[in-house]
Amino acid sequence: MKKANWLKVLGMGSLVTVAGVLTACGDGGNDAGGDGEEEVTIRLTGWQSSPTEQRYFEETIAAFEDEYPHINVQVDTIADQYMDVLRTRLIGGEAADVFFLDAFEAPGLIQSGVLEPLDDYITDEFDIEDFQEPLIDAFRRDDQLWGLPKDTSTLALFYNEDHLEEAGYDGPPETWEELEEMAETLTEGNRYGFGVVTDLARLKFIAESGGGQIVEDNRASFSDPSVLEALQPIVDMRNEKEIAASPADVGAEWGGDMFGTERASMIIEGNWMLEFMEDTFPDVNYGVAEIPTINGEQGSMAYTVSYSMNSASEHKDEAWQLIEFLTGKEGMEIWTSSGLALPSRESVAEELDYVDDELYAPFIEAASYATVWADDTNLPIINSNFENQFSSAFLGNRSLQEALEEAERVANNEIQD
Repeated sequence: MKKANWLKVLGMGSLVTVAGVLTACGDGGNDAGGDGEEEVTIRLTGWQSSPTEQRYFEETIAAFEDEYPHINVQVDTIADQYMDVLRTRLIGGEAADVFFLDAFEAPGLIQSGVLEPLDDYITDEFDIEDFQEPLIDAFRRDDQLWGLPKDTSTLALFYNEDHLEEAGYDGPPETWEELEEMAETLTEGNRYGFGVVTDLARLKFIAESGGGQIVEDNRASFSDPSVLEALQPIVDMRNEKEIAASPADVGAEWGGDMFGTERASMIIEGNWMLEFMEDTFPDVNYGVAEIPTINGEQGSMAYTVSYSMNSASEHKDEAWQLIEFLTGKEGMEIWTSSGLALPSRESVAEELDYVDDELYAPFIEAASYATVWADDTNLPIINSNFENQFSSAFLGNRSLQEALEEAERVANNEIQD
């Protein structure tokens, strides 16, 4: 399996944009392609997370241009505030033919009518059934498909094998009750048994594990008793049992630092951490397992991004050919062979041997049942208000019920306004 350096932790849903420059793939000339077809230039807008990921992306685009010599792909990178810039370009009629779209932001753009539905372009040979169902459903709305997931990242449990062995455990916890028991045993001195990242993007599947929903009818519903009951153990692990802490509690910037410096024996993090651990903390002996079951059910989060088509594109057939290649088996295999992002197609995950790799397999398994970081059009507002208030409860400054009732009230007032 090919691997590459991971330089930045996944942020909101998934994704962190960094400064980029205008890049052209192909000579952009006007001569006809080798097959006699008129040469066309397709614009593609996205972001890159690291130089390594950029290299794999360019290799994928180059492979497409080899297969379709009459289509030149002009790639431009939005350096910052991706969605704000993309919306401005769409409004001004300057957006690219194809662009990245985070599932977190997809409902808003779908509702605005700027995306081209892809259903009529998809053939049987494309094998739409090969995609993991939760990932493809993230871009389905009104019985139409508005994007195809180019890759995914999921969450799993990282555990320090030396810590567990010293405490007499022969493997990671399989249930949440076991996790809490082990966290208590593993907490020692300035080391916590469990590290907690308090983002809703990480906690949504836990919040909804008791049957409640954090969003109902496109409005916040944090005060749902089932949601409160599901999240209370996380708060209690820090404030009552003192067996859990956040990265900030130990002076770490994120979960990877907390785990890598061995200030937490277990933590729930994403596949982006594998390369970070290899590069930054190669001497830490750790394993990866699926997240322990809650109420007997498996759960995780999945983050995904689509290639979507601009409904105003003047080259829709060629734009589809690009999307078809990039999310097809050949293009996806090139792109995800770095290990920085995982395939959204089951067959590609098998072809790249991720399903047989003891570190990657838990993330691949999670893709089939994970809660996708997406909802309706108001999730960005709902998310920001959750984060503002849940942290106060986690730090013990107020009760969880008070904090989430306030978060719900403020979020719904913003939505109403």
